[in-house]
Amino acid sequence: MESHCFTYVVITVLIALSVRLAETSTPCEFPAIFNFGDSNSDTGGLAAIYAYNPPPNGESYFHKPAGRYCDGRLVIDFIAESLKLPYLSAYLDSVGSNFTHGVNFATAGSTIRPQNTTFKQTGYSPISLDVQWNEFYSFYSRSQTTRQRGGVFEKLLPKAEVFSRALYTFDIGQNDLTAGYFLNMTTGEVKAYVPELLNQFKTIVKHVYGQGGRYFWIHNTGPVGCLAYVLERLPVTSAQMDKAGCASPFNEVAQFFNRGLKEAVVQLRKDLPLAAITYVDVYSVKYSLFSQSKKHGFEQPLRACCGHGGEYNYNVSTGCGSKMEVNGKDILVGKASWSFTT
Repeated sequence: MESHCFTYVVITVLIALSVRLAETSTPCEFPAIFNFGDSNSDTGGLAAIYAYNPPPNGESYFHKPAGRYCDGRLVIDFIAESLKLPYLSAYLDSVGSNFTHGVNFATAGSTIRPQNTTFKQTGYSPISLDVQWNEFYSFYSRSQTTRQRGGVFEKLLPKAEVFSRALYTFDIGQNDLTAGYFLNMTTGEVKAYVPELLNQFKTIVKHVYGQGGRYFWIHNTGPVGCLAYVLERLPVTSAQMDKAGCASPFNEVAQFFNRGLKEAVVQLRKDLPLAAITYVDVYSVKYSLFSQSKKHGFEQPLRACCGHGGEYNYNVSTGCGSKMEVNGKDILVGKASWSFTT
């Protein structure tokens, strides 16, 4: 059973896509999608690097781990379906990938700016947005050189004209905000580096535009103060909790980032006159899942749907799919525990 939250978010996002395309009189016929992001849109990048995506991930739709850190499909999967395109193969996955209709450069734990730590130290991916851009730049040229060899290469790589007609999607920034807090920064210190993040983000979008990208789909970040791993790991007083049970200071920082991102999109539209850039307010949609949880069928919206222990069913050392040895036997403790009604 796939989570209701994905269905609700997807419907809203796809309606926005349809409206935006209608406004620009552009037919919804993108031949490919090139995606940049983090776990919200990772279809196998991090799993390909670290082999870290055990069951029960993927159990609802794919019936096995499919590179996604959830039980079913992601918003990017539904966007691909709506455009009648195959699911995106991860750029870093060398087994069974087909890039004819696009590439996914996202990896779980990715940030806009590189983190000065290793993956094992903090869990943040080394594949930051600048690295994802470098991967795209390399793919842009190498795909065409390799495609000329014909045969299977011609069948698995996009034609040159695809790049200027493709949809370029971005969903990243959430981890940059939480990373600061996990380094014991104050809210003021986290806010202080947001302009740097946005400048780096604009630079990457301009780079993609320089390579021929013309259609951009940019998600803002969600309410990080409602996430189980944030609520469990960071100190929050009762006075800082809102009516939905989310941590207001962290959500305020997310909204601060989103206001800046919206302004960045306005500026990008001026700087890139041939581009069609859509800003998607995912924050409002996701927050409604917590603030109006019963309406959407959730009984315990703040608890992780797959994990182990604690008030929020989350433990940093015992993630989804984790096992524990009991009396000489491996017991699954990081298991799915559904908490919504139909």
